[in-house]
Amino acid sequence: QVQLVESGGGLVQAGDSLRVSCAASARTFRRYVMAWFRQGPGKEREFVAAINWNSGGTYYSDSVKGRFTISRDTMKNIMYQQMNSLQPEDTAVYYCAAKYYSSQYTYTGEYDYWGQGTQVTVSS
Repeated sequence: QVQLVESGGGLVQAGDSLRVSCAASARTFRRYVMAWFRQGPGKEREFVAAINWNSGGTYYSDSVKGRFTISRDTMKNIMYQQMNSLQPEDTAVYYCAAKYYSSQYTYTGEYDYWGQGTQVTVSS
């Protein structure tokens, strides 16, 4: 069983940057895909970005591509998401998720493990 703990959320102004982190209690994520999802007010949970733990390959939703960068520290079992040029529409609870590798990684229902979420609020 994997435990995921997010941190780093907060209140920022539009145009600011923020980095959220996800610490995982696992010996290795070599066969895992890890991802960030978010759920804004009145919206369904949506895919943001994913990373193949083994290869470091990344995939981004169109809404954040070019602004967000997902990365991982394989020695510390921590996943990061650097969020630049934040906009009010980025306001959401950001969740860390993990699953064993497969070709499908953008759907909420595919993930086995979830963190508690961290709130990111962007004011205009």
